[in-house]
Amino acid sequence: MIMGVLNVTPDSFSDAGRHFSPAAAVSHALAMLKQGADIIDIGGESTRPGSKTGTAGVAVKEELRRVLPVIEELRRRKPDILISIDTYKSEVARSAVLAGAEIVNDVSAGRWDPAMLSTVAELRCGVVLMHMRGRPKDWRRLPRLGADELLKLVAGELAAWAEAAIRHKVKRENIVLDPGFGFGKNFEENYPLLARFHELHRLGFPLLAGTSRKSFIGRLLARDGKDAPVEKRSNGTLATVVASILQGAHIVRIHDVKPALEAARVADAVLAAATSKNFF
Repeated sequence: MIMGVLNVTPDSFSDAGRHFSPAAAVSHALAMLKQGADIIDIGGESTRPGSKTGTAGVAVKEELRRVLPVIEELRRRKPDILISIDTYKSEVARSAVLAGAEIVNDVSAGRWDPAMLSTVAELRCGVVLMHMRGRPKDWRRLPRLGADELLKLVAGELAAWAEAAIRHKVKRENIVLDPGFGFGKNFEENYPLLARFHELHRLGFPLLAGTSRKSFIGRLLARDGKDAPVEKRSNGTLATVVASILQGAHIVRIHDVKPALEAARVADAVLAAATSKNFF
């Protein structure tokens, strides 16, 4: 499935607030749906490196002011739309689901708001639990990890956080796991994580890969000592999308929907051919 990213913030790293107004956000969401997005993921707070996410971030009232009009208008225009709310706050999650969202995409995996897991259990909605090391303001100070150590950490913590959700009565079939590319992983650590993405299937949950426009792509595509800017990371992003799908990603979270959809179709055809009796 293709999850289209809709940042309703003035300080997004990827689109610099281009879709901050409700009208612009709705227009962009409709365009992504037309291009083939299956899910629209709406976020009202930036999680860019160095942000105060999880500490002194956007207030609940302000976050709701940003996202609710967009959810309500999209639901009015497209009654069958599948909406995800990108938030770690239970109050925002509750209001967004009541307004028409069906998935809560929590970058903290239910750890930053003690009411989040019980809230999503009560709402009976889908939930994406993402892995993050530390918080955005701390990322540059985190110690580097080897490939084996990193994969063990990500898999172990995701398993523990999923079990915590189940203990809070979240249905197992409602849970999706996301290894959190770029979230507390330095530039070099993301590639081993992507190369071994398939190993996370042992956890027994559907997997989401969110690599779109991430800094580790910009660093690899650097020229003259400068990281590739966000608008120059599309081709690198597509490579990561294909790599994740070939290893069994169920959902890819993406900014540029049409090229990602076309890349996904090719990757899916390769997978289908590999399992076909007529493959030669």
